[in-house]
Amino acid sequence: MFSWMKKQEKKNPEVIHTVTEGLKDLYKKKLLPVEEFYRFHDFHSPALEDADFDNKPMVLVVGQYSTGKTTFIKYLLEQDIPGSRIGPEPTTDSFIAVMHGETEGIIPGNALIVDPKKPFRKLNPFGNTFLNRFMCAHLPNQVLESISLIDTPGILSGAKQRVSRGYDFPAVLQWFAERVDRIVLLFDAHKLEISDEFSEAIRALKGNEDKIRVVLNKADMVETQQLMRVYGALMWSLGKVFNTPEVLRVYIGSFWSEPLLISDNRRLFELEEQDLFTDIQNLPRNSALRKLNDLVKRARLVRVHAHIISHLKKDMPSVFGKENKKKQLINKLPVIFAKIQLEHHISPGDFPDCQKMQELLMVHDFTKFHGLKPRMMESLDEMLTTDIAKLMPLLRQEEIEDPEQVVQGGAFDGTRNGPFVEGATEGAYEGMDDEDWVVTKDKPKYDEIFYNLSPMDGKLSGTKAKNWMVTTKLPNSVLGKIWKLSDVDRDGMLDDEEFALASHLIEVKLEGHGLPSDLPRHLVPPSKRRQKGSAE
Repeated sequence: MFSWMKKQEKKNPEVIHTVTEGLKDLYKKKLLPVEEFYRFHDFHSPALEDADFDNKPMVLVVGQYSTGKTTFIKYLLEQDIPGSRIGPEPTTDSFIAVMHGETEGIIPGNALIVDPKKPFRKLNPFGNTFLNRFMCAHLPNQVLESISLIDTPGILSGAKQRVSRGYDFPAVLQWFAERVDRIVLLFDAHKLEISDEFSEAIRALKGNEDKIRVVLNKADMVETQQLMRVYGALMWSLGKVFNTPEVLRVYIGSFWSEPLLISDNRRLFELEEQDLFTDIQNLPRNSALRKLNDLVKRARLVRVHAHIISHLKKDMPSVFGKENKKKQLINKLPVIFAKIQLEHHISPGDFPDCQKMQELLMVHDFTKFHGLKPRMMESLDEMLTTDIAKLMPLLRQEEIEDPEQVVQGGAFDGTRNGPFVEGATEGAYEGMDDEDWVVTKDKPKYDEIFYNLSPMDGKLSGTKAKNWMVTTKLPNSVLGKIWKLSDVDRDGMLDDEEFALASHLIEVKLEGHGLPSDLPRHLVPPSKRRQKGSAE
């Protein structure tokens, strides 16, 4: 009798408060059932858990042995990592998850994978040999309150690379690459060769190129001319391994707390470090967006996988010749991929690696596969087209509510203190602590130009000032801002002090520095300071 009331009750949507909550809900209700039905976890990555959505942003540090991976992490934290050892030989032989904890300590791999609060439970299939080489170092550190860092074993080169690790190293790297927010690839300025194992490791990162940042470390050990050659050689090597037309961003520097051996490029190293630090610092702010992006990427792969599995099921005979047909289908897999691509209008970039898929299919019974379920696929398409889009306003709202969500502490705070703040004593901020007006030292030079322009009653008209300012070849938008900052008394003309200020700001801009949005107090001409003081 009251069934219509029940139907109305069901229609009330759940209220989602955060993007992470929304992604968890979508995954469990719409994506996970499709993954399980088409055995996605047997072919690709295991099912996601709550910890995968709730965990802090993670940074994976990868590189050949002795490129400074552990030292890089220590430099960021400004603290020693429990259980780590640093040396010129391959010292880090384990995957070490460096995470925040109330006390210092180490959790071994086998204990780590049973902790539901840590995002490592699905590493269990890699076996005991790997788990004996996996641990979590936890310590109280402000940096680790916002991000976690994953140190990796040094990748071998030369004859050493033929020694087996006892577990599938590239597969473990791929597992981490799919879940982390940033991958830092470290190179040593003296060790640029990319070994077979390193090439294999880089191939394991395929599909996650947007997360990769390349660091040319120990760059203070070579002189400028040699550094240019090293940089060129590195770009050439990377181009061969990544096999993409795009050039990867390479950060050059010396990431440790010791004095620079050759300090000629100190300024370059400071700027590069600042750029890399800014990128890492913004990870918490972009974390929800990264999880959303990764879930969409996963959903697209699940959709393709469902079409592949159902196509194989449809082509299998019901009674005789199953084994022969299976072999035929595996051999014809590239053709099947092309057919699915055309039939369902799916981008070739969404398909998995064909060769790897052929290898995995060899051990499966095709008769146990399921056919295509239209309703299930409709639900998946609805998630990709509608449900994800509904989370976007929530994403923007979270960014507005917490704009200061950045990594703090450790080395990140070092470049934000006193005169060591980037640009604190340069450009428009030069002379902040001086008693004299910073423009005074160059004022005679500016006065000569000023009086050559024939001022009337001690002032230059806007037209005369403009005719001289445009000779600097700066765009009008920049010159307009300089005029606004220099015309302190807002009378539409420039006296000798205001003209000197405008000339100073033009030089600041021509030297490659930014302009302040408001005129800093130390740049206000001395006569105008008195006027301001009396007005106040």
